[in-house]
Amino acid sequence: MATTIKPLQDRVIVRRIEEGEQTRGGIIIPDSAKEKPQEGEIIAAGEGKYRNDGERQLLDVKAGDRVLFGKYSGSEITVDNETLLIMREDEILGVIERAGAAAGGSSQTTTTGKKSGK
Repeated sequence: MATTIKPLQDRVIVRRIEEGEQTRGGIIIPDSAKEKPQEGEIIAAGEGKYRNDGERQLLDVKAGDRVLFGKYSGSEITVDNETLLIMREDEILGVIERAGAAAGGSSQTTTTGKKSGK
């Protein structure tokens, strides 16, 4: 049976995205020497935190976004034998938006979502 978690307020649940096994030079790094990835995919997001005026401040991120976060951000939780992170939105450093093949031209992706190109 699958477990569903709905984060409260400005919290999000993130699944870490593992990097490849080899480095560019072809060196294989053992699991014990690897650092945990700082990139992940948001799998669930809360509805936002209430401001002092009573209005709800909506989140800037949503489920499906790829994000960057700090090395020691969030709290690890295990759900259905899968390790996930739960963190506040303000612990997220940026949203990763990759340019699609249909966009045309040569462009690079930045963490602010703006394309830079020729």
